[in-house]
Amino acid sequence: MTSETEAIASGIRDELRALRDHIRHLHGGMVASADGMVIAHDLPDIEPDGLAALTAAAIGVAKRLTDATGQGGFEESLTRGSRGYIAAYAAGNRAVLTAVAGPETNVGRLHLQARRTAARIATLLDAPPGSSADQRAAIAD
Repeated sequence: MTSETEAIASGIRDELRALRDHIRHLHGGMVASADGMVIAHDLPDIEPDGLAALTAAAIGVAKRLTDATGQGGFEESLTRGSRGYIAAYAAGNRAVLTAVAGPETNVGRLHLQARRTAARIATLLDAPPGSSADQRAAIAD
């Protein structure tokens, strides 16, 4: 991993930890490429590679669904299970933020904070090569 790549991954991990700090009952999060490769994660009890692959598959279906119904490009998806939520948010054109939350989570707050986090992550990932971490942080604010 290059120092540039590590700096981006470090910035993303900071964003994921901040998201967990802002959302009660959030178990953790992950950012992966649209094709299912883990970029960074904050998932203490979940295997990130498997989740990244499943997220890529789910997003593929969600994209086809939005295309087929004329609803525009994919932005987010929410799955509710008996033990909580899995939410996925587009983080630019090349990545997806996945959040895993408990059943007590305030879903409105999750959406609000995760959308903002996804936008900041997209900025980190889309920054021109050679940009310093400080420049990327300034862009994200």
